[in-house]
Amino acid sequence: LLLLLSLLWLRGRGQGFGQTRFICTSVPLDGDMCAATAPGGGSAEELKSTVLQLRETVLQQKETIMNQKETIRELTAKLGRCESQSVLEALPGEPKGGGTGRKSGFSKNTMGDLSRAPATETLSQLGQTLQSLKTRLENLEQFSRMNSSGQTNNLKDILQNKIDDLEKQVLSRVNSLEEGKFNPKNESEERGKIESTLTSLHQRITDLEKGQKDNRPPDRFQLTFPLRTNYMYAKVKKSLPEMYAFSICMWIKSNASPGMGTPFSYAVPGQANELVLIEWGNNPMEILINDKVAKLPFVINDGKWHHICVTWTTRDGVWEAYQDGTQTGSGENLAPYHPIKPQGVLVLGQEQDTLGGGFDATQAFVGELAHFNVWDRKLSPGEVYSLATCSTRALAGNVIAWAEANIDIYGGATKWTFEACRQLN
Repeated sequence: LLLLLSLLWLRGRGQGFGQTRFICTSVPLDGDMCAATAPGGGSAEELKSTVLQLRETVLQQKETIMNQKETIRELTAKLGRCESQSVLEALPGEPKGGGTGRKSGFSKNTMGDLSRAPATETLSQLGQTLQSLKTRLENLEQFSRMNSSGQTNNLKDILQNKIDDLEKQVLSRVNSLEEGKFNPKNESEERGKIESTLTSLHQRITDLEKGQKDNRPPDRFQLTFPLRTNYMYAKVKKSLPEMYAFSICMWIKSNASPGMGTPFSYAVPGQANELVLIEWGNNPMEILINDKVAKLPFVINDGKWHHICVTWTTRDGVWEAYQDGTQTGSGENLAPYHPIKPQGVLVLGQEQDTLGGGFDATQAFVGELAHFNVWDRKLSPGEVYSLATCSTRALAGNVIAWAEANIDIYGGATKWTFEACRQLN
């Protein structure tokens, strides 16, 4: 009522009425304030219209608030379900932390991430892992026949039985998925058990393979990354020097989808993307230098061994790409006049979002990698061809040479004998 009187008083002052008389009209509690009468019928009608508009506005705001409350309740419920699922899927002992990832304009928190692959994709990865273990056991079997070791044969048989049991478990999971009879909690627990068994198998097979090291050259080995995780990787013990040119070559094998991930990444203080090779999602493989990107014309995601090389010089940022000894692409203006910085961390199998860490499972490399060599100059086409054909004239990297003593492995990534060159020869 005071508001109404104030409005009448201000209207009278604004229109130059001299003395103004105010009439107070009592309104019942359940009555309509707009029904009250006041001198000047026109003014009362305008006031009534204004009050009705205000009432309509209030009702609209009330409806909006109710809708927002309902939306908040729905989002809260969804968030609760997501958090519950995350707890069920998280493996015990996984580190949690914070960090940021930056790759071609993409930014996200990636520390401690676990792969959220659908169950069918996980089964596919487990199948690939089992196949890898079988291949390694076949190699051990050949080795044991040559050395007539009864102990090795017995261990091989035990491991083969364990793999057979794992295959039965995977088959059971496939059947459960097809029949829709699995429960997220049970699925998470079973996945944890199988991955734990796989890790144990990897370790036991690695122990057996150690017996072969004395019988092979120091560069005759390969790294295997069987699953897309944020904890399997290898680290090169030596850092890179300041480089105004480079050639990086390696043998690589993968059929992971979508994208094979990150074969290597080199991070320096203040720049996590100093030098990175990555095939992420459905994008083509890319080389990043100081966050500048060039798309590479590689076609290698077919489950076969391929030899790839990338050369680059800081002058005009000229780069060349070679696949299986043949140049397949070239370009320029890739981070021109930016030297590769020294004192960084070189990681195989993961993309770094922080110096030496910040791994994201979705960017992890899945496959096999060997003969990773780095030079501080541009190799000639003839030198690249010698590497791709396993020629005895092929040179080792003068900055990073492929040797077991130069590599540390973590999280279940494994070393075993490299066979691609033997197949070529």
